Amino acid sequence: MKRTILALAAALTVSALGIGTASAQAVITSGNVRLGVDRLGDLGVTGIGITRTGVGDGITPGCLCEGWGMSGNGIAGWVGNDNGGTVNVTGTAFASTASTATASAQLTSLPTLRITQAYAPSASGDLFINTVTITNFGASAVSDVRYTRSMDWDIPPTEFAENVTIRRGGSTALLFSNNNGFATPNPLATPTSLCSFGASTVNADFTDLGPCDHGAFFTFGFGSLAAGASITFNIFYGASESEAAALAALGAVGAEVFSLGQNNRTATTTGIPATYIFAFSGVGGTPIGTVPEPGILALLGLGGLAMGFAARRRKVAAA
Repeated sequence: MKRTILALAAALTVSALGIGTASAQAVITSGNVRLGVDRLGDLGVTGIGITRTGVGDGITPGCLCEGWGMSGNGIAGWVGNDNGGTVNVTGTAFASTASTATASAQLTSLPTLRITQAYAPSASGDLFINTVTITNFGASAVSDVRYTRSMDWDIPPTEFAENVTIRRGGSTALLFSNNNGFATPNPLATPTSLCSFGASTVNADFTDLGPCDHGAFFTFGFGSLAAGASITFNIFYGASESEAAALAALGAVGAEVFSLGQNNRTATTTGIPATYIFAFSGVGGTPIGTVPEPGILALLGLGGLAMGFAARRRKVAAA
């Protein structure tokens, strides 16, 4: 009887704290932004991926093509929703509150390589921070540790025909980037680009590219990870009321690498009513800091290409 009472008390405590199991999900809120965090650390829960109050969601319309991948010793696994499904990844824990969510997982065939992704409000009210920690719990080093994140932007009110910006920020860890947000987040793959309008999006900065149905794909490499060692970096997700506000939010958190998603009606000038944000720090790049908006746009340099392109909705692109 005593064991039963203790077990019940523990269960009630977990419930009161909002802590879930490895099969849980959570929609978390901070200011005007909500994130839907799935049990393995990917985004997208009941129509909520990255939602700005009064505007809508920036990634869930159409296919839910958002996810992450991890690899080491040449062994890869990923969680890709509609863009590749879940392959060689096993969840180990999930916990959440009204504004935080933490998901832990490991590579199924390399279980000593584990990842924790902890979502919480950031220093900027428009952004959540996902603190990513990859740890080698094995007795020997794991070589060529990589992490990939991919995202298909679907920005309202012109879902499936958005303008996209990518800035690489001189990141020393960034191995590959392009605008194929439909690609399976396999860290060992280099997917083809989408609708480049004659200018390559592979490992290149670009601004307001579109309108087209596309997104962002980033793979980072961290070299060899010694036994018992960890690496930590940050991912930011959110949406601001304008492009200027988005750049200010990125500056506030010291983002180094980022993608912006905007509708194709007002995005090329203001980014109103919302500019959606996907960014990284702690990856060996130069923080955006307080660089003025015109300076950023001049740096990126491919703005406004091919306006009027008749974008059509693409399904999952092959990696």
